Amino acid sequence: MNPKAKIGLLAAVAVCLVLVFLLIQSGGDWGYVLRRRGLKLLAIVLTGAAIAFSTMVFQTVTNNRILTPSIIGLDSLYMFVQTFVVFAFGSGSLTMTNRNLNFVLSIVAMIGFAMLLYRFLFKREGRNIYFLLLVGIVMGSLFGSMSTFMEVLIDPNEFMIVQDKMFASFNRMNTDVLVLSVLAFAAVAAYAWRFLKLLDVLAMGREHALNLGIRYEYVVKRLLILVAILVSISTALVGPITFLGLLVANLAHQFMRTYRHGYLIAGSIFISIIALVGGQLVVERVFTFSTTISVIVNFVGGVYFLYLLLKESKSW
Repeated sequence: MNPKAKIGLLAAVAVCLVLVFLLIQSGGDWGYVLRRRGLKLLAIVLTGAAIAFSTMVFQTVTNNRILTPSIIGLDSLYMFVQTFVVFAFGSGSLTMTNRNLNFVLSIVAMIGFAMLLYRFLFKREGRNIYFLLLVGIVMGSLFGSMSTFMEVLIDPNEFMIVQDKMFASFNRMNTDVLVLSVLAFAAVAAYAWRFLKLLDVLAMGREHALNLGIRYEYVVKRLLILVAILVSISTALVGPITFLGLLVANLAHQFMRTYRHGYLIAGSIFISIIALVGGQLVVERVFTFSTTISVIVNFVGGVYFLYLLLKESKSW
């Protein structure tokens, strides 16, 4: 089966799951059901697309299929920003009550961190996977520890507001920033289109990219900014989901069997939508909300991450 046929198959499965999610047990009140489920579905699709897109680009830039933006610590940075705002200004401040302003602030902070990451890590030679993983763990632990320190000091009522953002949930999505998220994702996708073919070259490594005339530093810096924005979108909507990107990106590579990022990104987005929409259907209709899809994704993804690490260590 060629890549186009595989994309068509994934798209068909995704559309079927979307229709089932919208129409199952509707009870005839189409206006209410479609309005409520439609917003929730849009947030799920947007979150899945942002996570898949950002992970595929990040893995190509780092030239490794184990690293993800979440493992590097971008999700922890988002939580640190939210906690710091409550700690410094209070939950009633404009930056917390105005969801759009909070969203923009988070994007700016994560873009700044992405630039520091580029400056001190990716611009230097000889950085292997263990070094990047070590830095990611250290940065994630640093942001997490600083967040915990501030959480201990803030008012318990304000801590409840921070706690709502600490765990991913598809049942209490932040739909207030949905319009801004859609616009931001559309802008990122339109801007990233110009780099789509360059990603195929970047996948061969820095030296090959330079030899083929790619402006490596120029391209990588801009791609990292796009990754930071995409991670901000997904985290602002539902909260941190650490291992979803790792799962869908590697499944896309195994299923698509191609080097062309146009197919890989599309495939990973559809796989992410299938996983999230299908998983949410199971959580709602089978488990009746006794668990959350984020718990399942992080458990399966964590096991898969360990498998990939062991697999890579044997190849070395």
